[in-house]
Amino acid sequence: MQKEISNALQVLKDGGLLLYPTDTVWGIGCDATNPEAVKKVFQLKEREDNKALICLVADDRMLSKYVKEIPKVAYDIFEVSEEPITIIYDEAQNLAENLIAEDRSIAIRIPNDDFCFQLLRRFGKPIVSTSANRSHEATPKSYKEITPHILKGVDYVVNLHREKICSKPSSIIKLSANGRVKIIR
Repeated sequence: MQKEISNALQVLKDGGLLLYPTDTVWGIGCDATNPEAVKKVFQLKEREDNKALICLVADDRMLSKYVKEIPKVAYDIFEVSEEPITIIYDEAQNLAENLIAEDRSIAIRIPNDDFCFQLLRRFGKPIVSTSANRSHEATPKSYKEITPHILKGVDYVVNLHREKICSKPSSIIKLSANGRVKIIR
């Protein structure tokens, strides 16, 4: 795993795109603070750049660098959630502007996956994590279902967990600074 982390780190530092396993589905990733890398993700997915992308952080300490104010209920959700959950926060900061939604919100997940955790820790910054498919295609449930378009469009494919079957993406909720909670998915 350490070799895969080293290879992935170099790609992230160079502004490239990764195809990597996460705690949910296979993801296309890049440095979430690099606008040019984020632009490449939108192009590869053939996705409108006004549609937000999810990013991953290692822990709540890293999260606090990229969200101005974390609602207290988020910590409760981290504690009790048994399934992967992505939270949309108000007032994103220190991220690529083209990653942040028009309303300044950002979708972030703390993954429960050893590879992702170690990669995020060593990289020290958030990583984009969007499903490994074009926008108009179904989300692949395994590595074998990822299309040649995506495989050829990334700079590096992580050689781990290629046999894993992913049942579903994360749940998504929006936590507003005013205390409102909205279930998105």
